[in-house]
Amino acid sequence: MEPTEARPRSGVALRLIVLVHGPNLNLLGLRQPEIYGTTTLDELTQLAAQTATELGYGFVNHQTNSEAELIDVIHALGAETAALILNAGAFTHYSWAIADAIAAKRVPTIELHISNPAAREDFRTISVLSAVASGSIAGFGSIGYVLAVQAAALLDQGGDSRRG
Repeated sequence: MEPTEARPRSGVALRLIVLVHGPNLNLLGLRQPEIYGTTTLDELTQLAAQTATELGYGFVNHQTNSEAELIDVIHALGAETAALILNAGAFTHYSWAIADAIAAKRVPTIELHISNPAAREDFRTISVLSAVASGSIAGFGSIGYVLAVQAAALLDQGGDSRRG
């Protein structure tokens, strides 16, 4: 899937919320609906984009099944990036390379999961990304995308209670 972008018509650059989906998420709506529901990736992306726009942010979306491409997307995040929302799929459980990329960029990062990995198979209870993420949202299905965008905006606006 090619990245999609939503920016204001006036051409004024807004701070961006960047949503990145990892492997197999392009199959949402078809893949294990008993776990992930029937909502498609496009529908989830539209929900996130609408929420970002309502909150006054630009929005960029990218999906890849490639770990290297996902890392390249993180490396390319610029100063206009307010926050990264990352549903890394299976990479969550073993990609130290993605964790290193997140740590190197120092962009507020929300780890996002449709299902609740802690309530699933043992290997899914491990996240190598949690240590470098600002926080995690998991198990809320589609509504998690709204919550993640709201959290991204709050982090960007200084709404992090851990810092005073």
